[in-house]
Amino acid sequence: MTLLQCLRRYKHPVSGLTLAGELGVSLRTVYRDIAALQAQGARIEGETGVGYLLRPGFTLPPLMFTEPEIEAIALGVQWVAQRGGSGLGNPARDALAKISSVLTPELRRKLSASTLLVGPGNAARVSDTVLDTLYAAIRQEEKILLQYRDGNGKESSRILWPFTLGFFDSVQLVVGWCELRHDFRSFRTDRICSVSLTGEAYPRRRNALFDEWRAAQGMLDK
Repeated sequence: MTLLQCLRRYKHPVSGLTLAGELGVSLRTVYRDIAALQAQGARIEGETGVGYLLRPGFTLPPLMFTEPEIEAIALGVQWVAQRGGSGLGNPARDALAKISSVLTPELRRKLSASTLLVGPGNAARVSDTVLDTLYAAIRQEEKILLQYRDGNGKESSRILWPFTLGFFDSVQLVVGWCELRHDFRSFRTDRICSVSLTGEAYPRRRNALFDEWRAAQGMLDK
């Protein structure tokens, strides 16, 4: 199971030697465990000397979570519930309830008794309406009409192709392709005066825009 989690972290083929080094096991053990996972239905492609890649479609039951993983999930749900608005907070709580329902009784007790807490944040308040509209636009790959007020109080109207939201301690940012500037731009969500869906899909896929923005920012995948 640890090998499977390790494979999930890679988007490109990874050698058996690399996997063996990360896991602290022999190369023979890696080959044996990959064969065992493939027999259970895991779509692991590749071969000796080339590398291995895990294709989507094979999941572990929540029952396999360790106690530290359960605590991390619970802590993350608290954070999202406080800072993600109803559009993310409620689904996060629902997801935690589903996970709890299939845990062993012992892990369920530890989940409910977790002593890890998220303190109040100092991020500026953003209405659920604004956040929910941004979530919907990103999921649907839809252009939005943005009425925005910058740090100097100057207002502007933008058509934006939003593709990601960034959550920081003090601010939340929506990032997208700005038709006015013909370039990637980020906007603080607490300075958005109003936002609405246009009903028009933007002409490029969200993932492609996200990858181009990451490249422009110097963010490289593992």
